[in-house]
Amino acid sequence: MDTRVALIGIVIENEQSIQQFNEILHQYGQYIIGRMGIPYPKRQVNIISIAIDAPADVISALAGKLGRLPGVSSKVIYSKL
Repeated sequence: MDTRVALIGIVIENEQSIQQFNEILHQYGQYIIGRMGIPYPKRQVNIISIAIDAPADVISALAGKLGRLPGVSSKVIYSKL
C-alpha cells in the first residue's frame, strides 16, 4: 500500500482531552515518525505537530479522530512527493 508523508498540526485548548488524545496517538504509533509539543501557558493551549508516514486514509482517520475531541483542532499538510 502506498504511503504519504504528512504533518498534522494540532492545537489543544481543553486539557481534559489530553488523555484521550494520547490514547489515540498510541493506536497509530506504528505510523508516527516524530512528535513535537509546545505548551503555551500564556494562552492556555498546547501546540503539537505530528510527522507521519502512512496511507492517506490512515492519516485522515487520525486527524479526524483528534479533531473530534472537545477543544482540539487539527489540520493535515501532505508532502508533494
